[in-house]
Amino acid sequence: MSAGPVVRIAMWSGPRNISTAIMRSFGARADCAVTDEPFYAAYLVATGLIHPMREEVIASQPTDWRKVADALVGPPPDGKPVWCQKHMTHHMLPDFGREWCDGLVNAFLIRAPEAVLASYSLKRDNFGLEEIGLPKQAELFDRAADRLGRAPPVVESQDVLADPRGVLSALCAACGIPFDSAMLSWAPGRRATDGVWAPVWYEAVERSTKFAAPRREIAFDELPDILKPIAAAARPFYDRLAAHKLAAGAS
Repeated sequence: MSAGPVVRIAMWSGPRNISTAIMRSFGARADCAVTDEPFYAAYLVATGLIHPMREEVIASQPTDWRKVADALVGPPPDGKPVWCQKHMTHHMLPDFGREWCDGLVNAFLIRAPEAVLASYSLKRDNFGLEEIGLPKQAELFDRAADRLGRAPPVVESQDVLADPRGVLSALCAACGIPFDSAMLSWAPGRRATDGVWAPVWYEAVERSTKFAAPRREIAFDELPDILKPIAAAARPFYDRLAAHKLAAGAS
């Protein structure tokens, strides 16, 4: 175990964000352990959803959410003093307890829902609002805000891409850890800490060595008609969180 207090960061994101690049960034710190979507198997078993590599995912992780939660508040991997846990918000089903995350630093990574939908629809068919995570993200944000008495840290993916040093400096400060310039680059390739689903989802990040340049995000009118009702329903959740996003800070 770590000799001192451990800073456990629950980084809450929806799918098709830059969450894996954020995991790479934190993993580049010598003082930080990372964990990749630990509730994924429990989510698949509970919902019965058919995702790519479903059986491999289920075999790779505990399927009881209680065991997952206990591990996340237990000793950190390799005794590291910082532990960044990458979570998909939609994995937190109503029957999965939330109390375990009350002792963590809860941070929120957001991306415009239109862009999320355009990307996610390339990998998944027949999904709804819940599967892109924004309702659960707002719920988790409200829980953290109620406990803190203020807004927890929120970062926007486009802001990270535009100014990695500045926005990550602000995020680290909000999480109670110093910024480390090692977070700005990493070696290409797969990691032992990546989920077994990496071959399906992580092709781009495996080629990367730093955050990509900002991209032009798709507009509402450019979405296929079938996705527009989901985008319209998601937008109020996104806007509420975006109102609290961190401005770039000095490193």
